[in-house]
Amino acid sequence: MKWFFIDESITDGDRRQGPYSIDDIREFEKQGKITSETLVWHSGLENWITWKEAVDNLEKDYFENNPEQEEILENTIKALEQIIESNKQKKAFAGFFIRAAALITDNFILGFAGGIVLFILAQAGIYDLDAIQQAAQDYFQNPMSQESINKLVQAPGVGSLITIWSMIQAIYFIVFHAIFSATPGKMFLHIHVETPEGNKLSWSTSIVRYLCSILSQFIYGFGYLIVLFDPKRRALHDWIARTFVVFDTPKEKSKSEPEEKSN
Repeated sequence: MKWFFIDESITDGDRRQGPYSIDDIREFEKQGKITSETLVWHSGLENWITWKEAVDNLEKDYFENNPEQEEILENTIKALEQIIESNKQKKAFAGFFIRAAALITDNFILGFAGGIVLFILAQAGIYDLDAIQQAAQDYFQNPMSQESINKLVQAPGVGSLITIWSMIQAIYFIVFHAIFSATPGKMFLHIHVETPEGNKLSWSTSIVRYLCSILSQFIYGFGYLIVLFDPKRRALHDWIARTFVVFDTPKEKSKSEPEEKSN
């Protein structure tokens, strides 16, 4: 198919240029010799049309004659959109220091709650608060002394106090992780725990993770230090329970925010 175009730069005589191939016409477009408003014609056309109209017709004819190409193009666009959306929602793993800050916050909350419980039990006469305070003071003055350790452990009510405290701590971490995927400390710092599939924890997973976190503490905190070296910032209990601590995405933050009421 031979193409012709009207050269607007010619002011006298025949301004029709051609014949040219379609590749020649496209090259003229790159050079600026042909614009979208330049009139073009080829055999089969009744009248001259603009190059923009010709391009639209060429694309239309191409896809009408090659329907499989249009399907390929649509699938490619959808795949690109999915990749873009996936990158937007890509998780960022929470590191050692922000997780430590969350744990300190949680322990502060637990300490405050434990203090209230201890005060109530002491007022009820279940514990000798003065004896416990004196034993604790002796221990902190000489924590390496076996005598001070024995005195603290054997103080009236300390054993049951440790049991109650352990129960409160277990309920705190298990319930918050199972229901909200995060403790108050994690919520404050906008991080949460999830499964490899990005789902919230089941009750069984939350229980296993908590029990394994005790193991992380008992081995001199080494279970937590793994976070510093693991590429996905997992602690020992994350490895065992197959969980990840990640930053909240904007979408997840918006879900936790109350919806605005319409007027």
